[in-house]
Parts: sequence; C-alpha cells; structure tokens
Amino acid sequence: MIKIIWLLISILLLALILIRIPNNAGLTSFTTKSNFLGSANSAEKFLDNLTWFLIVCYFLLAIKFNYSI
Repeated sequence: MIKIIWLLISILLLALILIRIPNNAGLTSFTTKSNFLGSANSAEKFLDNLTWFLIVCYFLLAIKFNYSI
C-alpha cells in the first residue's frame, strides 16, 4: 500500500514539475486567461509549497524503503 502511495507521489511530482512554465511570467499567463487558480502569486506559492511537501514525502518514503527489511 505504501509503495502505491510512493508511486502516486512520484507521478504527481512529475506532473507538477512539467506544468510549471519556465519563463519569468510563471503562472501569470495562465491565470490571466482564467480565474481558475486565483491570483498568479497565490497559485505560484501554492504550487511551490505542494511541490516541496511532495518532495519531502517522497524522500521520507524512499528512506523508509531503504531501511526496511
């Protein structure tokens, strides 16, 4: 069960990293077209926090799997 969660975190991290727009505008171009994520700054901050949270979860699970017998 934990390995399935680890796999889902991996896929979600890949998706989050790939949807990030690499130019300086960030999500500004996306949020100006629609109000789906609110303001650009809040959406950017939310995605940053979510990405860091998932990275920490990923590494904690990787350490757990490394030391489990």
